[in-house]
Amino acid sequence: MNNDLRKKIVELVCKAKEGHIPSTFSIVDIISTLYKNVLKVNPKNPNWEDRDYFILSKGHGGLALFVVLHKYGFLTDEQLESYSTLGSILGGHPDVTKVPGAEASTGSLGHGLSFSLGIALGHKINKAENRVFTLIGDGESQEGTIWEAAQVGVNLKLGNLCIIVDNNQSAAQLMPLQNPAKRWEAFGWNVFEIDGHDEQELINIINKIDFKGNIPSVIIANTIKGKGVKMTEGHGQWHHKIPNKEEYKILMEELSGKN
Repeated sequence: MNNDLRKKIVELVCKAKEGHIPSTFSIVDIISTLYKNVLKVNPKNPNWEDRDYFILSKGHGGLALFVVLHKYGFLTDEQLESYSTLGSILGGHPDVTKVPGAEASTGSLGHGLSFSLGIALGHKINKAENRVFTLIGDGESQEGTIWEAAQVGVNLKLGNLCIIVDNNQSAAQLMPLQNPAKRWEAFGWNVFEIDGHDEQELINIINKIDFKGNIPSVIIANTIKGKGVKMTEGHGQWHHKIPNKEEYKILMEELSGKN
């Protein structure tokens, strides 16, 4: 669905020798859909007071956020092309002090949701209508801070908060996150489950959420790590691998529909 963005991700990873291709491929459809169809934002004024907030808690997938921010006008061509080079504002993880449109500095897993809680609470106290979205990973969901935040979100009745779980089965390798939907339901959240690569399905679910209510929501987005290229799909050596020339050719050909 977003192979143009996936191709740019591959180009930048190969150029900078830095990045997590499979993790970005699993979430780029979600982030693109949010910025294209859901979020109320203004690229000419990233700090607009009435904006919706998006926080990428699984910060190692930051390049997926960067290519989307570029596509929708937050970043210049020059800024994107400088990814992970000396002096660039774009590193391996989002930096809120440097990147227009980034709402939190993330990378240490489990922290982004806590940032989101604070932002959502602040807006609720101020009776503002800003919505807060945060994307976490299923592996990240093994962090204790995630479940502490889950309790706090319900107790504070943060209906203006929506979590999207990138359920790409990363946790299955060591600590499987069994029945994530039932787990979130047990914590008192509104729970939905979708195909994380289906743009319309994500839009339809978000349109059903009552952001003015008192119950926070979580969307379990079932995704494929490395989605888009057979060679990178699944788990293993590609987690932080930099493609060689032959692998680059295979990646770009398949993303161009030539295989």
